[in-house]
Amino acid sequence: MFFSVLACIMAVIFYFLFINSLGMEITSWLCILSAVPFAGLGFIRYQGMNAEQIFVVAICSLILTHRELLLFQTTNIYYQILKPVFERHIKEDSESYDKNLFKYY
Repeated sequence: MFFSVLACIMAVIFYFLFINSLGMEITSWLCILSAVPFAGLGFIRYQGMNAEQIFVVAICSLILTHRELLLFQTTNIYYQILKPVFERHIKEDSESYDKNLFKYY
């Protein structure tokens, strides 16, 4: 009901704003075009809520209860367990590579 009243109010406002300057035909089309979005909102349903409830939930969740979200950071347990082994292999590989370089000089 809220959006139908809002659509009528928009149509009346557009009527009184443009009737003298644009004429009846163009003003009537402007009234229709200004009322259609608000009338259409009256038929929207999302997850069992109508548009008024969607706006209330959106305002509450986006503005009133705005808080910093926690970021999820993954931890690779297998890497943490095998990290010393990896580091040892990397160190051994780099040492053998360095020894091979020194052979040629």
